[in-house]
Amino acid sequence: MPRRSERGGERVGLAGGAVVKPETIPVATPGLRVGAEIAAALDDGRAIVGLETSAIGQGLPHPRNLECIDRMAAAIHQADAVPAWVGVVGGEVVVGLSDQELGAFTEPGRAEKVARRDLPAACARGGLGATTVSATIWAAARAGVRVNATGGIGGIHAGGRPDVSADLVELSRTEGLLVCSGPKSIVDPAATVERLEELGVSLTGYGVSRLPFFLAREAPLELEHRVDTPEEAAAILAASIGLDTRSTILLCNPIAPEFAMDAGEVAAAMRRCEERADREGVRGRDLTPFLLACLAEQTGGRSLEANLALLESNAKVAGAISAAGAGPGNRDWM
Repeated sequence: MPRRSERGGERVGLAGGAVVKPETIPVATPGLRVGAEIAAALDDGRAIVGLETSAIGQGLPHPRNLECIDRMAAAIHQADAVPAWVGVVGGEVVVGLSDQELGAFTEPGRAEKVARRDLPAACARGGLGATTVSATIWAAARAGVRVNATGGIGGIHAGGRPDVSADLVELSRTEGLLVCSGPKSIVDPAATVERLEELGVSLTGYGVSRLPFFLAREAPLELEHRVDTPEEAAAILAASIGLDTRSTILLCNPIAPEFAMDAGEVAAAMRRCEERADREGVRGRDLTPFLLACLAEQTGGRSLEANLALLESNAKVAGAISAAGAGPGNRDWM
C-alpha cells in the first residue's frame, strides 16, 4: 500500500517488494488475489468496503447469513460503493470474492475461522477460510482497500478467562478505517478500550460521545473523539494516512435505538452463556461463535435480529465514508 518515501516526500508504493508509480494500483502480495470487480473499482478510483467472512461463516446461522450478505451488499451499493468480501479460497487470500465463492462460506461448517496468524496454514491446506477482522483488514490493506466494516470487534474477555482477540494488535499495525458497533457484548468493554489505547488505536464515535457496545447502544465509557458525517470520518482517515500512523481508525457506530437491547439483560444472558462455555470446555477460536449462538438462544432470537441490523447499518456508514473519499483526487487513500 502507498507510503511516503524519505526522498523529498515523493509518493511511492510498495507492492510485492517493488516500487510502483503513485498512479498505479498496489499489486497484490504473492498469495493474495484481488477479484475482478474490485480490481476494476480500484483502477477506476471507486469507493470500496472490505468485509469479513467470519460473520457469515461462523457468526450467523444459515440461512440468516444469506440475508446478511444481501442486506450489507445493498447498503454499500446504495452508498455508490462496492462490497469486497475477503476469504481464503484454494490456497489464496481473496479480496473480492465472486458470488459463487461467497456462497460456499454460508454453508454450515464448510469454512474454518481464520485470523491473520492462521492465514499461512489455511492457504497451505487449500481449503475454505472465513476471515476475522484481523485477517480481513490485513488483506484489504494490501489490496489497496482502506475502509472496512464489521459488526463488533473482539476484545478482552471478563474475569479469569485468558481469551484476548487478535483483532486488537492487528488494529494497531494496519492502516485504514473500520466501522463497527464497538466491542462485542461478550467482552469486557473497559479492559478492551484500555488495551486499544495502550496499542495506539484511535476510537472515534460516529454521532455519539460514548462507546457503543454492540447489541447495547452504549457502555458507560466516554470517547475522546467524535465525528457526525462521512466527510469528517474520511478526513480523519486521510490525516492518518498522511501522518503515516500505520494504525486503524476504529469508528464506532451505535446500533439504532429501535434494535438496541438492554445492557443489563445482555450481561445477564452472557453470564449464563459463559458458565455454559466453561462447563463444555469451549475456548479459543470457538468461543466467540459459541457465545453469540448461546446469546441468541437466551434472548429468544432478539440478539440475532439486532446483530443483523447493526451489520447493515455499519455497512451503510462504511460505504458513505468510502464514497466521500473516492475519486481521482483522493487516490492516495483509496
